[in-house]
Amino acid sequence: MKIGMNMLLWTNHVTESHFDIINTLKKTGYDGIELFLGEGDVKHYTKLGNHFSDIEMGVTAVAALAPEENIASPDQKIREAGLRKLKWSIDVAEAANVEVICGPFHSTFAFFTRQPPTEVERARSAEVLYKAAEYAEAANIVLAPEAVNRFECYLYNTMADLKTMVERVDHPNLGAMYDTHHSNIEEKSQYEAIKTIAPYLKHVHISENDRGTPGSGQVNWSDAFRALREIEYDGWLTIEAFSTIIPEFANAINVWRDYSPSEEIYTKGLKLIREGMKIDNK
Repeated sequence: MKIGMNMLLWTNHVTESHFDIINTLKKTGYDGIELFLGEGDVKHYTKLGNHFSDIEMGVTAVAALAPEENIASPDQKIREAGLRKLKWSIDVAEAANVEVICGPFHSTFAFFTRQPPTEVERARSAEVLYKAAEYAEAANIVLAPEAVNRFECYLYNTMADLKTMVERVDHPNLGAMYDTHHSNIEEKSQYEAIKTIAPYLKHVHISENDRGTPGSGQVNWSDAFRALREIEYDGWLTIEAFSTIIPEFANAINVWRDYSPSEEIYTKGLKLIREGMKIDNK
C-alpha cells in the first residue's frame, strides 16, 4: 500500500515550478503524488516523469471529460471525441510513469440531463470505457472511474452503481475508485460501501467532507479504515483536498473558500492514514 498526495491542492497543471512542493512531500513521507491531466504534451509529462523517478516518487493521475467529450452522449462524434481524450490522457500518463488514472470520466463532470441515468447511457459509456481500457493495457495503466455525488454527476453515484459498470466493461485494466468525500454524501456506510466495491477496488481518495484536512470533519474514518484493512487493500491511498489558489479551477469545482492550511492537510492527513491503517512511521 502506498500513500499519495493530490497536487490539486496547489495547482491543476504541475510544472517544474512545483518540484519544491513535491520534494517536500517526499521528505514528509509520501510515496507519490497525483497529477491532474488537463494540458501539456508527452514531452512535458516525460520531463515530469523523469524527475519523479529520480526522487523515487510514484505517480497516479486524474482525468476528466468536457461536455463535448461525454462518452455517455447519444452523439457518436462526441463519444469518439471522448475516446480520443481518454487515449491522450493515457499517452501523457504513460510518459509520466502513471500507474492509475482515476476520476469521473465515465461521463462529463457537472453535466446533467435533468433525468435519472438510463441503461442506454450506461451502455454507451461502458462501450467506450472498454476501448479505453484496451488502450491502457498496452501502457500498463489501470483505469479507475469514480462514483461522484449527486450534485456533481448523475450517471454513477454509489459503489453499488459503480460495481455494475465495472462488471459491464469487464476488462482487467479497468477497476473502480473509492472516495470518502463522495461516499460521505451518497452511502449509508463507509464500511459497507468499501465492502461492496472491494473485488474491483483499484484506487482510494482520502478526502474530508469539507475537502479540508482529513480527520477534521465528519467522515467516519474508523469504519473506512477498518474496511480497507479487512479487505487487505494494497493500492494507493491518496489525499485529495482543494483550495482557491487557482481561481478558474476552484470556480469550476465550486470551491469558494480555503478549508484548511495546505501544510496541515498534508501533515495531519498523512498521520491519519498511518494511524488508521496501522502503518509504522518511516
